[in-house]
Amino acid sequence: MEEKLNKGREILVDKFDLPAEIVMDIPKIIITGNKEITIENHKGISSFEKNLIKVNSKVGNINIEGSDFEILYIGGSTISITGKFKTIIYEDKQK
Repeated sequence: MEEKLNKGREILVDKFDLPAEIVMDIPKIIITGNKEITIENHKGISSFEKNLIKVNSKVGNINIEGSDFEILYIGGSTISITGKFKTIIYEDKQK
């Protein structure tokens, strides 16, 4: 059933030129250089460590590796983080 809903949403996005991240509730990630990242449509932070941040999303965890992390803003479904980013890895959501 979930697959049919997602397929219907994809068709709406294509037909009406709607923003996919809003209709499908998928994360939108904006990276500015290697020092700032903004993630919209996140589902919370699952881990915040010295060299690793894990942010939950509908499609799975978004792992950010680096150093000197600081949360600039967190509110609603948007988070902005600064630091020195080394890698960003998408983990598949476990079914």
